Amino acid sequence: MSRVVTFGEIMLRLATPGFARFQQAMPGALNASFAGAEASIAASLAYLGIDAAFVTALPENAIADACIADLRSLGVETKHILRTLEGRLGTYFLEHGANQRGGNVIYDRDGSAVAITPASAYDWDAIFSGCECFVISGITPAISRNAAEVALVAVQEAARRQIKVVCDMNYRTKLWHWDPPLSARDLATRTMRSLLPFVHIFVGGISDATAMLGIEHSADLQTLAQQIITQFPNLTHAAFTLRDGSTSAAQCFSGALYEAATGTLHTAPRYTITQIIDRLGAGDAFTAGLLFSFLQNSPPPTAIAFATAAGCLAHSIEGDYNYSTRAEIETLMQGDGGGRVSR
Repeated sequence: MSRVVTFGEIMLRLATPGFARFQQAMPGALNASFAGAEASIAASLAYLGIDAAFVTALPENAIADACIADLRSLGVETKHILRTLEGRLGTYFLEHGANQRGGNVIYDRDGSAVAITPASAYDWDAIFSGCECFVISGITPAISRNAAEVALVAVQEAARRQIKVVCDMNYRTKLWHWDPPLSARDLATRTMRSLLPFVHIFVGGISDATAMLGIEHSADLQTLAQQIITQFPNLTHAAFTLRDGSTSAAQCFSGALYEAATGTLHTAPRYTITQIIDRLGAGDAFTAGLLFSFLQNSPPPTAIAFATAAGCLAHSIEGDYNYSTRAEIETLMQGDGGGRVSR
């Protein structure tokens, strides 16, 4: 079985119940779960039967213990998670959007364990033993200068071992503030351009690509993909999530995959989602679905169709993790999206 390693920050997610605003819900009860892009990808892969490991740094306390237990319950390998005496568990607060009101996320991540733990603390030889694919996102390098340095060391260590590297760009403008002379966009561009020469598979939305790589937006998706591949010739594929919608509850979701070897752009079916339960984590589900398909040696049209169906189903599940089975994803791929009860 192929082994996949993901590295990044996992946080405590505190969400208001239903569609309540922060001021309505607090003081009061918030819904607690654990979340983080790379952890979510590992969880989705493990749920699909892949040998997936998640690497991070967490403090020595009972909440972090619960976080690790949650990951293990999904089948994620956690033995290389560092436990530290310094740093904290990052947190984010979520207010779901409704109708024409967008959602809102407030981050509380400064000084987290993974933000301050140096690259030398990680045993890269053990972490990458038997690893076929390594996954990182554009979120972890955004949280601190140290985290960006660790991310660079991680992709270099993976490249040195000839491990395929996947990067899910995930531009978060609220996080890129650790070098104040630079704007969020300029800091993200400078940092991600140092990482991408070691990456083989690029994943992101169109806005992620244009914001973080300094590439002007193009209505022609194939041209955009070609521009990315030209700038980073180590890339073999560029995958995009495609989203548009009129309200927070109604969105259209699709995906596209560009093959550098053939110059071919493959597009997936477009799903109309009229009742979004939780859209956070949908991009992670897409990335996990794409990587799962590649590990199954699926042809590119099948890979992007599976990834898009996985991302679509993630909108129906509360929380960041995608609890969708392979059979459910493949059923949707085959055109059965009616939501009938399985009896």
